[in-house]
Amino acid sequence: METNPAYPGEKALTDLSGMAPAAAKEYLFGFISTLKLTEKQAQDLDAELSKWTSRVALANSRGRLDLVQEAEQEVERIKSRQQQLIAEAGELKLQIEEMRRQLPLLAARERSIDPDLLEQELLMAAGYLPGEEDKARSDRLFSDIEKEASADAALLALKAKMETKK
Repeated sequence: METNPAYPGEKALTDLSGMAPAAAKEYLFGFISTLKLTEKQAQDLDAELSKWTSRVALANSRGRLDLVQEAEQEVERIKSRQQQLIAEAGELKLQIEEMRRQLPLLAARERSIDPDLLEQELLMAAGYLPGEEDKARSDRLFSDIEKEASADAALLALKAKMETKK
């Protein structure tokens, strides 16, 4: 379990362990929505920045140094906020990617297979009835021994054939 560095002992925001796949997807969509809103806010600040930059130029052209200073302060405030939003968007993208990598694992855990049931189904597919596990194991062992004996016999026959050719 990942822990939240800001609050030791708590789960990290991006740790989806223990969540159902549907809940994890909904949680992830919340992050994606926040990312889209953050990106939109950063884009909206472009228009605001353009407006205040033109005001700086206008105040300069009119010789209004008091207004120039105020407009420049506003430009700096907007740039600072825009950089903050861009940084938040970058962090959100990393978190979203980290959560996306966890989704297949959650789905895989949900699709767990009962190994006993699978074994019984395989035995029945091989022609055995439930409860004949020992017979199936013995048949496999005998089959392996028979294959080895057949291979040994073929090897001996090949050796004998090679000896007669000399």
